[in-house]
Amino acid sequence: MTRITDIRALDIRFPTSRALDGSDAMNLAPDYSAAYCIIQTDGGHDGHGLTFTIGRGNELCVAAIRALAPLIAHIPVEDLLSDMGATWKRITGDSQLRWTGPDKGVIHLATAALVNALWDLKGKIEGKPVWRLLCDMTPAETVALVDWRYLSDALDPAEARERLEERRPTRAARIAEMRANGYPAYTTSAGWLGYSDDKMRHLCREAIAQGWNHFKMKVGGNLDDDIRRARIIREEIGPHRRLMMDANQVWGVQQAIDHMKPLAAFDPWFIEEPTSPDDILGHAAIARGVAPIKVATGEHCQNAVMFKQFLQADALQILQLDSARLGGVNEIVGVFLLADRFGVPVCPHAGGVGLCEYVQHLSIFDYVCVSASLTDRVLEYVDHLHDHFESPVTMRAGHYMPPEEPGYSITMKPESRAAHLWPDGAAWR
Repeated sequence: MTRITDIRALDIRFPTSRALDGSDAMNLAPDYSAAYCIIQTDGGHDGHGLTFTIGRGNELCVAAIRALAPLIAHIPVEDLLSDMGATWKRITGDSQLRWTGPDKGVIHLATAALVNALWDLKGKIEGKPVWRLLCDMTPAETVALVDWRYLSDALDPAEARERLEERRPTRAARIAEMRANGYPAYTTSAGWLGYSDDKMRHLCREAIAQGWNHFKMKVGGNLDDDIRRARIIREEIGPHRRLMMDANQVWGVQQAIDHMKPLAAFDPWFIEEPTSPDDILGHAAIARGVAPIKVATGEHCQNAVMFKQFLQADALQILQLDSARLGGVNEIVGVFLLADRFGVPVCPHAGGVGLCEYVQHLSIFDYVCVSASLTDRVLEYVDHLHDHFESPVTMRAGHYMPPEEPGYSITMKPESRAAHLWPDGAAWR
């Protein structure tokens, strides 16, 4: 039996605020950070996982990972990995720790780091990338990953299994398509709020030369500035490429509707996070008020139950789950299945350290096994910090190419971990 020898939690932070990378209306100067988890074993493989924050507070997630670690530390690795559905319930079901959530906030962010580290370990042991682990599962095995207790009123597990069975015969063709062409992406890197007009123009032109056709810009500052910046980006990308806007929660409900009226002149495909991420009915009102512009949200949606209600209320038209905000792969699989049931495309959030590495696995699984469609499905990409990972994303002409290395693509280089360890790493001294 393989045993866990240690579970480590590290506070890793990158000084992205110095160049205003990641800047938006709510987060003016973020330091992209990772509460980083390493599950060490005596079997030759270690599992790595992280949850994403933007600086202060990262230490709270590190402490929460350490609080969760004893729940699995004594269990043989084979037992943990053979039934990942039961393992997820073990990690999220402790009666005392649930009081600090449940299924939300710091404890749920830490859950993502620990659960994703187990999936990374499973992939390394089986010699497969995580997307392939998921695609090789039977529909019954996929459905068994999910805790259906609070979701079955919206989607019966038996129906979810039937929908997966319908698409199973054509999985191989979609895997071949992904390996040939990759998964379509959009770039956020040209439109951060703190960038100058000249820098935006330069980055747009550079991205077009690289083959990008989908661009996202940050809005939510001064309205006149938003209009000016939108005009610049639309001039640069032309009338036929897609433009998306992201307000990062800064507006009230009516304010969102009012601000989008003049911004509609620039033909945005969607407005992302127009108001509080917890306001389901507010999002529904905004969706009615800004149509035909779509409403996109989800990077701060804290659990599958909230996504269920967003879908039931027709409060979003683009679902943007986050790989480290939800409680890891298991809960995300449940949200994919719900979104498919309601006919809503999933375009995961990936603006943060390690999130691009994560979400490529998730979106490829969604296409191959769940949705079987690329219509209105495009995956976020930012060009920051990939060089710190042993298996960084591979982009080709605006598409994610499927990773082939075993695991979850999230193992950070030891020298990068050491240099960015808070507060004593070289990057912070």
